[in-house]
Amino acid sequence: MPADVLVPLTLVVGEEELLVGRAVTEVVRAARAADAEADVHDVVATDLERGDLDDLLSPSLFGERRVLVVRGAQDLGKEMAAELQACLTPPPDDCHVVVVHAGGAKGKALLTALAALRPRRVECPKVTKFGERRDFVRRELKADGRVVDEEAVAALLEAVGNDLRELSSAAGQLLADTAGPITAETVARYHRGRAESSGFTVADRAVDGDLAGALELARWGQSTGLAPVLVTSALASTLRSMALVASAGRAPAHQIAGQLGMPPWKVEKTQRQARGWRPEGLSAALAAVAVADGDVKGGAVDSDYAVERLLLRVVQARGAGR
Repeated sequence: MPADVLVPLTLVVGEEELLVGRAVTEVVRAARAADAEADVHDVVATDLERGDLDDLLSPSLFGERRVLVVRGAQDLGKEMAAELQACLTPPPDDCHVVVVHAGGAKGKALLTALAALRPRRVECPKVTKFGERRDFVRRELKADGRVVDEEAVAALLEAVGNDLRELSSAAGQLLADTAGPITAETVARYHRGRAESSGFTVADRAVDGDLAGALELARWGQSTGLAPVLVTSALASTLRSMALVASAGRAPAHQIAGQLGMPPWKVEKTQRQARGWRPEGLSAALAAVAVADGDVKGGAVDSDYAVERLLLRVVQARGAGR
């Protein structure tokens, strides 16, 4: 645990819940490692009333270390924000205060005032872009000093999806259950069951013209709880990407990636998929996806059958006009 974690004031700024939770937990764990009897109070800012902070920050009769976590500080009213600032100027002895602020315009005056107290500051911005998720996964996989291939990072993203908590959990399990360098083969081997039944893997088989393979994976997914809407949404995303990449011409993948905001590896993969398609086939497939999406969201009696019918129509569209 870093020695500088146990400081009087930590300011956690941002809205990425996983990262915020880690920043708070880091302080609490460090405090309890230093003092097993550490007194921890975790409060929501809007629940505070006048005088509460004085009580929470007052010295303990038994002299144990104290931690106060104030979440959602951007929502404090003017009076309570002023009270919090006053209580932390200077921060009380033997107490570690963690103030969580979303960052943004709301409550900016309090954020500026707390920043002036020279706290330990932890940035937790929302992770929204592919490159940011890729960097996050890379850091997670390298947490114990492993050698990690870039293809492994891409493979884990494709197998697990975009949810940061799921990505973190998957990376942690991978580190715990494997040894040596982490490659794309390692990820594929470990996540085979999930990756093979994911909506995007079903979509990949369908746009490649492999009806039998797509149906097999779709039926396996149905038996393991894969929601039909995940298949229709994956097909819609894959077909739209194919249309975008095809319309970008024959420029190198890295140039198209910059134009479209896609990672180069995805452009290369999509280019390969698009080679088997004609424009009228893509239009027919996208129309079929639109119908199926309505079916699986309540328009059809049997959503699993709607998915299988969609896969057939997509494969048929691939061969249209050839």
